[in-house]
Amino acid sequence: MVENNKIQQIVLNIIMAVLTLTCILPFLLLVISSFSSEASLAVQGYSFFPKEWSLETYQYIFNSAVSIFKGYGLTILVTVVGTTASIILTILFAYPLSRPELPYRNFFAFFIFFTMLFNGGMVPTYLMYVNGFGIKNTIWAYIIPMHLMGAFYVIMMRSFFTSSIPNSLIEAARLDGAGEFRILATIIVPLSKPMLATLTLMIGLTYWNDWVNGLYYVTDPDLYTIQMILNTMINNIRFLSTSAGSMGVDVAAMNLPSVGIRMGIAVVAVIPILCIYPFLQKYFVKGIVVGGVKG
Repeated sequence: MVENNKIQQIVLNIIMAVLTLTCILPFLLLVISSFSSEASLAVQGYSFFPKEWSLETYQYIFNSAVSIFKGYGLTILVTVVGTTASIILTILFAYPLSRPELPYRNFFAFFIFFTMLFNGGMVPTYLMYVNGFGIKNTIWAYIIPMHLMGAFYVIMMRSFFTSSIPNSLIEAARLDGAGEFRILATIIVPLSKPMLATLTLMIGLTYWNDWVNGLYYVTDPDLYTIQMILNTMINNIRFLSTSAGSMGVDVAAMNLPSVGIRMGIAVVAVIPILCIYPFLQKYFVKGIVVGGVKG
């Protein structure tokens, strides 16, 4: 029996090691490729052992350092404000849905679930936000559309409240004269740290990586986030390479990092997330497990 347990443990360790490598190796290849020379990538392709190392990708990216750092600042602002607002709205919607005494509870639950399946379409949504709310070329263009409150996050939070917060605590607080907002602030929220950390990471990643809202609603370069700036770089390089090729100009002589730039941009965009993730990781698994949607 002991011998079987050891064999099972070894097999499981091997499987976990393989899974870990499948996560680490692609990211390692990403970083190494971003430090590879353009000629090496063109001839050898992406490799863990490039023939020639180079910083030309990062030199190209940081040549416009002012725009990069400004984009970083705006992206951090959007991520912080958007994530905070989204978490607050999610809690305020999910907590009432978790209480069986809420009038018309099933209607509101269906209402939020319906939005997971259907939407009004891109054109009506664009017209509503631009003409109705006037968010074009404002910071709210990054915050409000699509990400401000997700139905999936509301359902996750509601499931957490229902399964992990004892009703006896809420009833005891009511007997002591506490109102719903006080119960929410002093009992529910402090006991929901794992789920809040999980949603903060998930929503924060969504805001950080978003470039679609900027593509639709922002045309002012002064309001470009880091994702918009990096996406513009890729498009500019693609355009210059295509134009140069059509005019018979030697693209290689222009020294444009057209291949490695994608890797460098991915590295630049992911660095802040790598810095934040270790502080939230201990809550992440627990929050995902206890917040799983139940029937």
